Amino acid sequence: MTVGIVGAGITGLALSQYCRERGVDAVAYEASADPGGVIGSERVDGRVLEHGPQRTRLTPEIEALVDDCGLRSDLLVADTDLPLYVYADGRLRRVPFSPREFLSTDLLSTRGKLRLLAEPLTGGARDDETAADYFVRKFGTEAYHNLVEPLFGGIYGSDPAEMPGKYALRTVRKMERSGSLVWAAVNRRLEGKERQPPISFADGMVQLPRALYERNADRVELGTAVERIVPEGTGYRLETEAGGRTVDHVVVTVRADVAAGLLADVDAGSARALRRLYYNPLAYVHLVSEADPDGYGYQVRHDDPLHTLGVTWNASLFDRDGVYTCFLGGMENPGLVDRPADELGHIAAEEFETVMGASADVVNVTRHPRGIPAYDGSWTAMESVDLPEEITLASNYAGRMGVPARIREAKRLAERFAGADAANTAPVATTG
Repeated sequence: MTVGIVGAGITGLALSQYCRERGVDAVAYEASADPGGVIGSERVDGRVLEHGPQRTRLTPEIEALVDDCGLRSDLLVADTDLPLYVYADGRLRRVPFSPREFLSTDLLSTRGKLRLLAEPLTGGARDDETAADYFVRKFGTEAYHNLVEPLFGGIYGSDPAEMPGKYALRTVRKMERSGSLVWAAVNRRLEGKERQPPISFADGMVQLPRALYERNADRVELGTAVERIVPEGTGYRLETEAGGRTVDHVVVTVRADVAAGLLADVDAGSARALRRLYYNPLAYVHLVSEADPDGYGYQVRHDDPLHTLGVTWNASLFDRDGVYTCFLGGMENPGLVDRPADELGHIAAEEFETVMGASADVVNVTRHPRGIPAYDGSWTAMESVDLPEEITLASNYAGRMGVPARIREAKRLAERFAGADAANTAPVATTG
């Protein structure tokens, strides 16, 4: 079997690595001259700035790749016990991650805490409700407003009230299999199970995809855009400006609108559906400040009169020399991303000072017009995606978001391809 991979972001690169380890023939094509996809890091005046994911978690799969790529000495590991905050009613309030913190947090009143503890008496997720409906029903209005809305909504830059539960709650449904969400979290803490620590690298998150590319440079073609995917015989031809290649299975890891253009000759209906998926626009404003807080950062409660969605404290997490990343835009204010860079910088710095009580200088502004999947009502279009089994969408719009989830899916796919190869080459039993 030969596997063709469209895109050399973290999914495509991890898949290339896992296919190599399992003896599966694979080739990846990437339109950009650089590997990494949405993961991008650069140094500005000696400081590391992240233009995509600010961090990831040290899962077993990622730790294995770190060692395979020889990155252990450049690995930066943050403290799992660092606090996370929500900015509400004019001040930062700590998010509770343990029973003790739950009892002491001022994000919830006594009544709100009691209502949240009634969660085991509620039913599971339903397809006919939004994410907001579900969380209010499970945890109560106060917990939703002060905790879930800024934290869960902040992951996607979306309003949970606009996110159909059928698509937005897939991870939650898996968690529900063990019963109560609250008691599952409590038991995990009581059993002493450690949270996987946040990590990055000395030169930023991009070190991992770059290292994966270096290990697989012979099967990853950078600066080579796939222009069309065309059925050919029992396989598919990946057409590029330089020619192309026919493969048995295609894995598409690129953004939904890009995938739609490539798949028009395979299935026009699926291509039309993919074009309907909406992405929330985001602006990243990198600030430098002498503020010296301790923690992950903060999310802003939705009804607070700030434009800021949240701020990652890179300085605290990985000693990034005073760097803070401020996020603007999202579903709440998509047009904000189109404003001039100096205006975005002014908004971010002014609101940072309001929250942190410390001034900040703007170092960089990066816009992402198609930032992250919104998981809003447009996701009903996924019901119309019906591609041949030889074509797999492996991306954050067809599966879970986040670097760990993308790497896990890449590993599962490589194992599947290796199994198919083994089945096809197994000797046929005969009788004499």
